[in-house]
Amino acid sequence: MFKKISTTRWIIAIAFVIGMLLCTNLVFAADGDTASNYGILSLFVPLIAIVLSFVTKQVILSLSTAVFVGAVILNNGNVFHGFLRTCDTYIIATVTDTWDITLMLFILSVGGLIAVMARMGGTQAMALAMAKKAKTAEHALIYTWIMGIIIFFEDMANSLIVGPTMRPVTDEMKISREKLSYVIDSTAGPVTDMAFISSWVAYEIGMIGIAFTAAGMTVSNAYGIFVQTVPYRFYNIFAIALVIILILEQKDYGPMYKAEKRARLTGKLYQDGSKPMMSKELDAMNVKEGVPLRMRNAIVPILTFIIITLLSMWYTGKGYNEPFGLKGIQNAFGNCDSAASIFYAVIIASIVCIVMAVVQHIMTVKEAIDVWLDGCKELLLTVSILLFAWTSGNIMGELGTGSYISELVGGNIPGFVLPVILFAVSCLVSFSTGTSYGTTAIMIPIAFPLALAITGGTVDSYAVLTIASVTSGAIFGDHCSPISDTTIMSSMGSAADLMDHVRTQIPYAITAAIVAGVVGFIPASLGVSPWILIPIGIAVLYFVVRVLGKSTKLEDLQASVDE
Repeated sequence: MFKKISTTRWIIAIAFVIGMLLCTNLVFAADGDTASNYGILSLFVPLIAIVLSFVTKQVILSLSTAVFVGAVILNNGNVFHGFLRTCDTYIIATVTDTWDITLMLFILSVGGLIAVMARMGGTQAMALAMAKKAKTAEHALIYTWIMGIIIFFEDMANSLIVGPTMRPVTDEMKISREKLSYVIDSTAGPVTDMAFISSWVAYEIGMIGIAFTAAGMTVSNAYGIFVQTVPYRFYNIFAIALVIILILEQKDYGPMYKAEKRARLTGKLYQDGSKPMMSKELDAMNVKEGVPLRMRNAIVPILTFIIITLLSMWYTGKGYNEPFGLKGIQNAFGNCDSAASIFYAVIIASIVCIVMAVVQHIMTVKEAIDVWLDGCKELLLTVSILLFAWTSGNIMGELGTGSYISELVGGNIPGFVLPVILFAVSCLVSFSTGTSYGTTAIMIPIAFPLALAITGGTVDSYAVLTIASVTSGAIFGDHCSPISDTTIMSSMGSAADLMDHVRTQIPYAITAAIVAGVVGFIPASLGVSPWILIPIGIAVLYFVVRVLGKSTKLEDLQASVDE
């Protein structure tokens, strides 16, 4: 039966790709050179990437196929030239991009750091200490949620610190990897996007400046506008709130309930046939025999990483040229090179970790370096996925995918529904492209002038709400798209299968999005204060969980089996 289903899926996938290529050639044959406006062809890349990801569950194959088809479109339907440009132009452009290659090296280095910490017994000691406090699965998930909020300054650092630290604890409590990755993902992008000091601030401030420029205006304090948008970021707030509601109620629904039921009753942390993003060798790195378990062997490298990250963000943001005080720190963090900062931090933390191992006679220098390199190799799959995800994003930028989607909305929209429509379109764009940065770059310059047209050119709370609706929609895709780097790294940090993570998380993301739209953006566009809407939205989420959720308490799960 399994082989028959598998074969059917492959036939569907191959037929789908061939159909896309035939459509591409038919369009070019009919219209000639359409390079100036690819129109519906621009949707082929995200469509192929997402459909194939779900049909084949082979993410690299899906993304690389999408890149190839995109290259064929960019080369006027020529399959041969599309293949050549995929190899010698588009992929090369990604690996030679300073930001991309820095993040790739950062991810590999994180694998090395985690491996050395595990070998020293640091992570196991920390897990045992937390396990003593986390007497129940509920407590383990609460600690995970809290850690995710505390590490607010960088979403990727969040996923790669919280996941490996809490995974041994949640494994002990028989919490599914799907649930762990959901908690991590929901406190990564949504938290970092709202933090007053984070690596995302600079980009969003820049987008706000572009929005004003597009409207023919100048802005004196883009950071102030950013701060005003925070209470209106309903999706972010509700996504974070939904996690703690589910944890405290000890309930789940949809595919997540099945995953939790499997894990709690059988001990299978992920379903049969799944492929965790982090391999078993790194996940279960053996502590060297006879080594005493000391928490400092994990705490010191992690604190080093956090402190050096903050100092590096201040330095790369030229904080030394800013006035001393909170404002100067905000400006520095807003202008920092976040990729370089976290790379500096992980290298220094790795050095500190290796020195600690050598000084304590746990490993020789050669052994420590070998373990570090082995840890790097275990994350090669993640880097490969990110390579193709970024490449597909670059191709979609050239095709104008996001612009085409946004143009479908039209210009004549009633004022009270504009924010929720912009939110929905931003959700679609970000889910299709897997990038929140790209979505805001496309949508904010469109959304802001539309808002000003309704307000008569006044920058009031409505205009601010419109900006927030776009950024919130952008986070939706960043949060749950299978081609989003944050989704990928949340899966990797929790050692979950990427598509299992996406499949179980989407119902929760959609729940938060619907409540954000209905309870948040529509009433807010009519003038209702966000401080009134936020508690109402949280109450609605609580009601949804009470109605749809099924208990994941062990006794209730066992009772459901007996029935």
